[in-house]
Amino acid sequence: MHGFLSQALVVTDDNDFFGPSSQDEGSFEFTEIGLNVSLRPHQDVLLAAQMLSRRAGGDSSDAYPELDYGLIDYQMVSDQQRTFGIQLGRIKNPFGFYNQTRDVAFTRPSILLPQSLYFDRTRSLALTGDGLTLYLEERLDNGVIRGQLGLGKPQADKDLNQTLQLHRIRGSFDPQQSAIAQVRYEHDAGRIVAALNHANVRSQIDTYSPNVSDGDFYFRPWVFSLQYNQELWSVTAEYALRRSGLKNFNQPALNFDTTGESWYVQYTRRFYNDWQWLIRYDSLVSNRDDASGKAFEASGLGPAHAQFADDLTFGLQWTPHPQVMLAGEYHHVDGTGWLPAQDNPDSSATSRRWNMWLFQLSLRF
Repeated sequence: MHGFLSQALVVTDDNDFFGPSSQDEGSFEFTEIGLNVSLRPHQDVLLAAQMLSRRAGGDSSDAYPELDYGLIDYQMVSDQQRTFGIQLGRIKNPFGFYNQTRDVAFTRPSILLPQSLYFDRTRSLALTGDGLTLYLEERLDNGVIRGQLGLGKPQADKDLNQTLQLHRIRGSFDPQQSAIAQVRYEHDAGRIVAALNHANVRSQIDTYSPNVSDGDFYFRPWVFSLQYNQELWSVTAEYALRRSGLKNFNQPALNFDTTGESWYVQYTRRFYNDWQWLIRYDSLVSNRDDASGKAFEASGLGPAHAQFADDLTFGLQWTPHPQVMLAGEYHHVDGTGWLPAQDNPDSSATSRRWNMWLFQLSLRF
């Protein structure tokens, strides 16, 4: 049994992030509390589950504890050369380097993960799926290669409704069978790590509006990940192409197809055994065919800067005890492409250039 708790203070000079961060002394509405258990009734069978209470802006009801993951893991083959198994239940998606442990602060290089890839404003879509995952791990002479294939139904909470502005058509998500796959290679005990991801996420949209038919939502990202590790420093880079859209509505104005682009480069340095600092540049473009957002603004959909975000981040972590971590970081952001819609319902009132400071206390047992 393990648990963790994180509490953060978010302060911005303009725009709001995880609550009213631009007002008074900032926002304390970023809290993560988790409890997980695992049991091995047989040497080839693992049972594991985690309850998570997470508040990131919004109202207090968002922090109601929910099943984060709950699975049965059966290893059909396990020897010195390979491991082959299957997981059944609610499973964290193998997306990029950080998605499967993204809510545990001690596993993150910074308080906020790069928002161009690890969206917090639509986290439910990439976080988990209900279904099964097949995995195979092959141990080579100087490395390990691991493949995972997940089939199931994704989660689609209200964060996705808000971001896609489904209130315009009064609709709700009905997730359909989807798939996600990852191939990951670790060379020389993790000195070099590379991964390739692809997903095909589908959901029907049931509409309540008269004269509007049901439609479909799709999300098809490719993610390329690379990391180089030395004893005291690491360099990490990830790049994503994200194709998404709506289709099959009887009103053509509701249908769209866009390809977004995301990437970041991150350098972390460890010192004095229990300290780490970080610098990162993170870039997001919502539509490669309209990178500046000018066509988006001309269509009356919102300000141009809502279609991109370039984020320069500096971070510092101190772990005075293995169960305690203090962290702080600064973001200088040009664009509002990943601002949560629930915190900024009127995008025309947002500022293009803004700054954010975060401070976090994290505990675990």
